[in-house]
Formats: sequence, structure tokens, C-alpha cells
Amino acid sequence: MSLRRSAADFLGVIELVRFAAELANSPERWRDLVRPDGDARVYEAIWSDERVNAWAIRWSLASDTGFHDHDDSAAGIVVIEGSVIEERLTMAGPPLARRFAAGQSFHISPSAIHRVHHAGGPAALTIHAYSPPLRHQGVYRIDPDGVLERDAIPYTEELRALHDLARP
Repeated sequence: MSLRRSAADFLGVIELVRFAAELANSPERWRDLVRPDGDARVYEAIWSDERVNAWAIRWSLASDTGFHDHDDSAAGIVVIEGSVIEERLTMAGPPLARRFAAGQSFHISPSAIHRVHHAGGPAALTIHAYSPPLRHQGVYRIDPDGVLERDAIPYTEELRALHDLARP
């Protein structure tokens, strides 16, 4: 008997966006957990089971995850308040940037390298759902010779911009 779970056991990106939207429509689960805290990004786990985990995140003006990946987890993200910018690394030029405002959603495949940061204006609030449940993340940095390197960190460690990979 195998202890490995199959991909069928987990939610796809469209299902994750729907799951995050359902959580967004249940503010009693998260509203009191993510109050603004100055320039800090505030994040709290609001759901966890064997198939999915989810977080509510409050983004201040200086909030920036830096470029990272979600290891083998896909993500569905819903913007509840304010706006955020999501960027994807490209080999042919600057990162591909997309702005998402309140009422919009987006998804991240497990293979994506991306970053999310506050888009300016009032604090933003987002719900993020991950499947399989987020356990590890990869953070990216540029070594002294200009080589891109990945470090694995636990999902409990806060993401922050380590180096601006968008500029040489």
C-alpha cells in the first residue's frame, strides 16, 4: 500500500480560486486575525486539512514577498480589499506584472516563480489557498557571481524580498 497521495487527491487551480472565494465570503473566520500592524505584512492561517491550507494576508505599503515558489503546491488567491501586484520571472526581459484589485482573483501553478507586493494606496487584504497544503517554499537570490540560486524554507517562515531579481 502506497502512502503517496495522487494528484486527484488535491485541488486544481480553478478549485483553489473557488475555495479561496468561499473563505473570502466568510469574514468571521479571518477578519479579526489580520488587523493592520504598521508596515508589517500580517498573515494568519485560517484553514488546514489534508488537501488544502489557506491564509488571510494583510499587505501594507512596504509588503513584498520577493521571488519565490510554492514547491509542489498550486495556489488560488482572492483580493478582498486594496490591490496587489503579482510578477512572474521571464527570461526575455523584465518580469511580467499583473495588478489585481478587490473582487479579482488569480492562480499560481506549482511550477511558477513569482512575487507579490502591495500595489500602493490603502492596505490590501487577500486570501490564499494552497493544495497540496503548503509545507515548503523556495526563495531566490543572486550570488556574488550573478548566478540565480534557490533556498528551501518552511512555509512558516515569512517571505521577504532578498534581492531585486527584476534588475541586473
